[in-house]
Amino acid sequence: MTPVPRSLAAYRVALGVAIFASFFLNLHALPLFDVDEGAFSEATREMFERGDFVSTYLNGEPRFDKPILIYWLQAAAVAVFGITEFSFRLPSALAATGWVLAVGWFVARLRNPVTGYRAAIITALALSISLIGKAATADALLNLCLVLSLMFAYLHVREQRLSFLYAAFACIGFGVLTKGPIAVLVPGAVGALYFGIQRQWSAALKAAFNPVGLLICVAIFLPWYVLQYQSQGQAFIDGFFLKHNVERFSGTMEQHGGSLFYYLPVILGALLPFTGTLPTLISKWRDLWRDDLSRFCVIWFGFVFVFFSLSGTKLPHYMNYGITPLAILIALHLDTLRWRAVVLGVPALVFGLLAAFPDFLALAASKTADTYWKHATEVMAAEFGLIYRALCGAAAAVIVFGIVLRRTSMEVWLGASGLGLALAISLAVMPALSRTLQVPVKEAASIAASRPEPVVMWHVNLPSFSVYRRHITPRRRPEEGELVLTRQKYLQELGDIETLYEKNGIVLARVNRSGH
Repeated sequence: MTPVPRSLAAYRVALGVAIFASFFLNLHALPLFDVDEGAFSEATREMFERGDFVSTYLNGEPRFDKPILIYWLQAAAVAVFGITEFSFRLPSALAATGWVLAVGWFVARLRNPVTGYRAAIITALALSISLIGKAATADALLNLCLVLSLMFAYLHVREQRLSFLYAAFACIGFGVLTKGPIAVLVPGAVGALYFGIQRQWSAALKAAFNPVGLLICVAIFLPWYVLQYQSQGQAFIDGFFLKHNVERFSGTMEQHGGSLFYYLPVILGALLPFTGTLPTLISKWRDLWRDDLSRFCVIWFGFVFVFFSLSGTKLPHYMNYGITPLAILIALHLDTLRWRAVVLGVPALVFGLLAAFPDFLALAASKTADTYWKHATEVMAAEFGLIYRALCGAAAAVIVFGIVLRRTSMEVWLGASGLGLALAISLAVMPALSRTLQVPVKEAASIAASRPEPVVMWHVNLPSFSVYRRHITPRRRPEEGELVLTRQKYLQELGDIETLYEKNGIVLARVNRSGH
């Protein structure tokens, strides 16, 4: 067996640590976050309750937000590990791990193993990927499908191997089964632009309409779509295709809008702590365009950025579709980074801001008029102690020292900063958010589950409550004799009540006499 070079062995260890810190650390320990994690997890739980693994329901009503694949994977984990946070999040953590490893394999194949490891580590430690990789939603799985489909398509162009083209079509099929038409749009548009710029339209059409590839793709996603249509009829077409796909682009859904410049700050935040490398990449735009792989990455990112900037509905995690090509570009040019003070100044600033985060929360509490959020931010600010502040402040100071002392490469500093940020988010920031916002919901659900009265939610949308209560919880005004989960500020509208639980503004109460 050929021994692994010492440098590659170190990269392997670094990659393993990065994957664990970003996607698996505390995966089991934090309650599900509402609304998204709670909604996906409750829909999966209700599949078992209904005995229906074709259609998804949320609180007893059809849920057409996403196709079925992520629910099947969550259901498989639940079947093995039970109804736990770990089960609901495990598919995303595994998908994110596959995403990162795919990036490393792709870049190593086209360049060299060291650059491949660098690209994988940067991808794993980028803030937005670290966050989405442990969330019980469909996004990590979709990104895995998108990344693989684009990479296999690119390799097919370079190496003219049909196996890569068929693999790309298969990944698109799984993507359509995960989130719908977006899994066709992104690789299709990026491929068309890439081929078009090189004036290879005949090759593009030949690849896009390969009959075997199309058959593989359709065979993966079509059976479920047919079964779902047979089950739900026109409601599925209207709810999924028209509302959650067409309307998301043409209009603003659920007040998730923004200007054309919405994604500029999103990109800067999503790429942390590697954001300071962007000026170097921009300054080298001619070199990027001359190199085929770099040009492909620029086209990939550019389409995602422009398309979603034009979309009516804007959400930060949509930019995850374009973070991977930026991570690859950074890895390709890591040895030629300029402006050390800028590259390392960004992570130094990030840790400085993290140290001051409790002060920002206290300031926000003093400014808001909403009593619930005022109390929540005050409680959250108190969650961060002196040790947290000292560690974040020390990290910022050490990085500043690294700017001045040039003996250690920027690669090492960036990697250490990314790992430190992942640890801070996993061990401090997310637990503080969880204890403030979600632990009260979980504790209230435990109490409600032990009571015989009917339970409803009122003026809140917290589907994780139903997950932990292990029962559907209608959202309506409570009647006499029922339990209600609500916020403290709405209690005066309920009449005579008995408070069973109250914490951080979340209240579980029994209505003795209605205030109708």
